[in-house]
Amino acid sequence: MSNELDPITNDSNNEHFQVVLARALENPTRRSVLRGGLGLASMFALPMLPGCGGSSGPITPAGDIVTGLPTLATTNTLGFSAIDKSILDQIVLPAGYTATVLHATGDTIDTTNAAAYTNAGTESGDSWEYRVGDHHDGMQLFYIDAAGKATYTATNKAVIAMNHESSADAHFLSSTGQTSDGVSGKKFDQFSTWDKLERPGDQVLKEINLHGVSVVEVTLDANGKPNGYSTTSALNRRITPQTVVNVTGPAAHLAKLKSLMVTAFDPTGATARGTLNNCGHGATPWGTYLACEENWNVYFNIPTGGALPTGKLLDARTRYSVARTAMTAAAGTSNSQGWHTPTDLPDTNSRFSRWNVAIGASEATDFRNEPNTFGYNVEIDPADKNAVPAKRMAMGRFAHEACVCSKPVVGKPLSFYMGCDSRNEYIYKFVTTATWEADDVGGGMAAGDKYLNEGKLYVAKFSSDGSGQWLELNVSNSSISGYSKFAFANQAEVLVYTRIAADAAGATPMDRPEWGAINPANGEIYFALTNNNNTNRTPAKVDAANPRAYNDPDGKKSSGNPNGHIIRFKEAGNLSTATSFTWDIFLFGAEEDSVANVNISKLTSKNSFSSPDGLWFSYSTGICWIQTDDGAFTDETNCMLLAAVPGSVGDGGEFVVANELTVTTNNVPATTTGTQKTFVGGILGESRLRRFLVAPKGAEVTGLTETADGKTLFVNIQHPGESTAKLGTSASFTFESQWPGNGGGLAAAYGPTGRPRSATLMITKNDGGKIGL
Repeated sequence: MSNELDPITNDSNNEHFQVVLARALENPTRRSVLRGGLGLASMFALPMLPGCGGSSGPITPAGDIVTGLPTLATTNTLGFSAIDKSILDQIVLPAGYTATVLHATGDTIDTTNAAAYTNAGTESGDSWEYRVGDHHDGMQLFYIDAAGKATYTATNKAVIAMNHESSADAHFLSSTGQTSDGVSGKKFDQFSTWDKLERPGDQVLKEINLHGVSVVEVTLDANGKPNGYSTTSALNRRITPQTVVNVTGPAAHLAKLKSLMVTAFDPTGATARGTLNNCGHGATPWGTYLACEENWNVYFNIPTGGALPTGKLLDARTRYSVARTAMTAAAGTSNSQGWHTPTDLPDTNSRFSRWNVAIGASEATDFRNEPNTFGYNVEIDPADKNAVPAKRMAMGRFAHEACVCSKPVVGKPLSFYMGCDSRNEYIYKFVTTATWEADDVGGGMAAGDKYLNEGKLYVAKFSSDGSGQWLELNVSNSSISGYSKFAFANQAEVLVYTRIAADAAGATPMDRPEWGAINPANGEIYFALTNNNNTNRTPAKVDAANPRAYNDPDGKKSSGNPNGHIIRFKEAGNLSTATSFTWDIFLFGAEEDSVANVNISKLTSKNSFSSPDGLWFSYSTGICWIQTDDGAFTDETNCMLLAAVPGSVGDGGEFVVANELTVTTNNVPATTTGTQKTFVGGILGESRLRRFLVAPKGAEVTGLTETADGKTLFVNIQHPGESTAKLGTSASFTFESQWPGNGGGLAAAYGPTGRPRSATLMITKNDGGKIGL
């Protein structure tokens, strides 16, 4: 989710590409140069996806070599007609497709402890431990075999594990909307001075418990087709910010890691509590779920008068934007949820006070280290309700956005690719020490201990000639051990303060790295770079991997790179353990009527898009699915889902972007210009890139998974009606959206009418075929 409130904290002097480019030698053999304009790019041939009889097929998540992906309807087209843009309060799909709702925010998953959802905001905060959370996001379908183990092979039992991201607009979940004062009912304001306001405890409990992960059994008919979910399954489970989790990491550094996790809750640092703000996700080859902790920094506060951090802790908090305003101003204000303020309910197990991160008497009696317990990949076994989740600290701490695994090869290490979802942040890779053994499928948390506690952590540097390097983040590296801005004492600090270590190593700041995805046909890695603003992207601050600086033609977002792009790269030798790679830009988001140097990918009214966020490849069809979370194009269309036929790195050529950006300061406009060389993929055209779905008003499209046969696609619709006007103490709202209760675009209206809800769609093809073909 693109958080407009997220501050830029990366002020490192890491080299931008315009500096590199100035001294780089041209390499004419690196790419064929586009001549005669971009129109020629549409002539690039699409490499055929492996046919059913091929021997070069992908490796499935379970580690079995398969014969190849099915060929698409043709080698260069998709099997549905692209839909038009829409600003309706409904789901729009191509002809021949049907959408129904699996479940929505607040639905009970335990009828013993939670009644059916009223959609009136009357449910108690405690009941949300037994309900589907809010802000549906990344998700994964797992089958459960006869032994009760998770598998990716179809069986007669399945669950979906799902992230729930944010409570920033949880006003629909309380009868009067979110309030900042339990007495007067003052409308919720993230920027309130919390010393003067007290949030109602039950509202806060709702917001805490709606975060985390839901594991819910999906009911299947006799043919294995999903038709709903179970409210009574023994597999149903919620992991919330209050769930106890284990602290794990490399054995040689675990003691020091635990020392950085010490709080009044656990003075040993061996355990922490819960997970929150989970956006993108990951799935391991052995069948566990990775809930990635994204913008977790916004939940903490230091009240006025609370002791502020100093030294390295202050430096780390500042770099991670934790209670940042409170550190520099007398008033204790920050972008906080006010979870530390309730006094009308008991502070059982410090469920409220843990969010106050002021310095107290000691680490063992206060919560100064509570922010250190978030920012990780959290592993969950979807097949074992009693398995304790684990924070996988070896994979680094930052704003994790998705965690995608390389194609597993028996006897070879695994690599996990991760983005840090903030503007000007980095792309990372974790390479396991252990090599893959297919017998570990279904191995649960024990397999996770084997693969995710020991390994090497890297950060990406993109060079101006289309090459790149993986820079190891290790305290033994002189660039890190000798970093002047932060004195790293040991490797544990590298893993907890990973952003700072990446600054020291010289990584490339990117235009908000969000979801990553692996093309199962060839193992190439894709990352969505959602957008950036003119603080970071001006014609003087572009680089080859982030090459555009321009004004939004509609003025919806003023300038920078408001439409985003998708980058992809290929590891040297096709080895995920490689320390070098080549790259190009797969797609540039743009409005179709933008100038050629903005609409570089030649988008049309049938496939124009902005702010790519979610990325996901179908193992059944090979389609690359692209989801958007946009604010720059929403005057013309709601957010959307597009289908793309992927090519491969190097199927396009070099291109020089002529940037022009106008910024108005003190009512005086100033225009700057500049050029930037980059590498672009072969232009797709409408035959290979088509709009498949448009969401209801105010919604983000995010999270995909599918059945093993590719005939049911699950898609999450997050925060419809996000911009609904909130009227303080009044129980009525001016709704932007009332989906899905209004039935908009669904086979049948879902749930109580009135307030909008996040929901999971089940999309099927009316003829029973595979989605997209």
